[in-house]
Amino acid sequence: QVQLVESGGGLVQAGGSLRLSCAASKGTFSLYAVGWFRQAPGKEREFVAAIDWSVSNTLYTDSVKGRFTISRDNAKNTVYLQMNSLKPEDTAVYYCAQSNQFGPSPRKYAYWGQGTQVTVSA
Repeated sequence: QVQLVESGGGLVQAGGSLRLSCAASKGTFSLYAVGWFRQAPGKEREFVAAIDWSVSNTLYTDSVKGRFTISRDNAKNTVYLQMNSLKPEDTAVYYCAQSNQFGPSPRKYAYWGQGTQVTVSA
């Protein structure tokens, strides 16, 4: 079974940057779409960004467009989320997930990581 492990979260001041990583333990990670989602306390999990297997398509939720960039290194079985100009409202647990379909719906994603906390102070 595929295991996804997120890293790179932490505490940062507003306006700062973080880069999250999502590493797959095994399997043909490069054949799947990967998405990033986040969940803030008391809120539902929401889509953040996704990248398809070929790296030719990316998708972002409106609130992060122009600030976040998703990328992948298939040789390293790793997907990244570069987060710039962070805002307090970006505070959440961030999860990566793997799917054989590219898109924003969490229901399409079969495998999930354990999450990494991102906290942005004002």
